[in-house]
Amino acid sequence: MIRYSDAELEEFKVLINKKLADASREVAYLQGIITRKDDMGGDVDGRYMTMEDGTVSMEREQMSQMVSRQISFIDNLKKALIRIENKTYGVCRVTGKLIDKARLRAVPHATLSLEAKLGIVKPKEQN
Repeated sequence: MIRYSDAELEEFKVLINKKLADASREVAYLQGIITRKDDMGGDVDGRYMTMEDGTVSMEREQMSQMVSRQISFIDNLKKALIRIENKTYGVCRVTGKLIDKARLRAVPHATLSLEAKLGIVKPKEQN
């Protein structure tokens, strides 16, 4: 079976754990901001909504989308850690070949080689 060495997998594990910690901190920060905006925004004591209230609501929605993307990113990073433990990390799920290290450093949760992502190669079953 083609795979990265244990030392290489450990290097990727360190990288992924750092990105996981960073992403978790960002989610906590954004959720804190959203919560503070909840305390400020909305229809308080029956007063009419102002333009400012609409802006707060729009910003809250944008931050909620950012939180959602980060949570998805965290989930993908956790799945990458499982692949490291299983020693299947870095193997393209389409071609069965190793994904380039530079790609994995840029997108550590990648499961496709660049060629497979761009649709340049056919799945391994059809080769």
